[in-house]
Amino acid sequence: MTSRAAVVDLDGTLVHGDTLLPGARDAMAAIRERVEAVCFVTNNPTVPPEAYAARLRDLGVAAAPDEILTACTATIAYLHEHHAEDALFLIAGDAIVNQLRDADLTLVADPTACECVVVGYDPEFDYDDLHAGLRALRDGVGFVGTDPDRTIPTADGPIPGSGAIINAVAGVTEREPDAVLGKPSEETATLLLDRLGVPAEECVLIGDNPETDIALGEAVGMTTVLVETGLDGANEDGVHADHVVADIGAVPLLFD
Repeated sequence: MTSRAAVVDLDGTLVHGDTLLPGARDAMAAIRERVEAVCFVTNNPTVPPEAYAARLRDLGVAAAPDEILTACTATIAYLHEHHAEDALFLIAGDAIVNQLRDADLTLVADPTACECVVVGYDPEFDYDDLHAGLRALRDGVGFVGTDPDRTIPTADGPIPGSGAIINAVAGVTEREPDAVLGKPSEETATLLLDRLGVPAEECVLIGDNPETDIALGEAVGMTTVLVETGLDGANEDGVHADHVVADIGAVPLLFD
């Protein structure tokens, strides 16, 4: 395998929560020696790139903020392109709200005064939020989701993620989102390739989730490597990863 750039998923591939997976530090050092550029990508919309980069550095993995692409980063880019002047009503936790506010987007508290609804992970999501979404999503109002992940892996088992909340709002309004960012969206793939500055066919994507990681890589023509350390494992129907390995520690051995 010969690649000029590497796209690396975080949770389930490189880390589990705040714990580095065995062999990950040495694997990333070896991968960096073999490629020109690296981008870490995650569907977690709650942690800003600066915080992710600091967390990785604390674990001994070299990372800069501009090498981290999160679902919230992709959502902000989409909103600046399609809803830059619109009033946004958010059904999302404070971690997402703060990032959108810092991105100079216009946020409103009144669901009937918005021009676009943005839905993402919120551990305090409740019936009132669902009702607000129903009131907000009138004809002509945009509907954007941060990422499709229905569940989030934790030490105590999976918990509902952004996708579960997006699906709840979509169900009550009988309307699908205009866009759901994060992996495997076309918008996220475009942002990745723009950052790397390398054609898709010269990139390798390393991830643990067939539905998000491998699907994104396949869609744009990247070489794909599925690792078996994540929640989903490798034994999924329809998985067409170019390589399947036990963990990220085996990835450097795939390079020519």
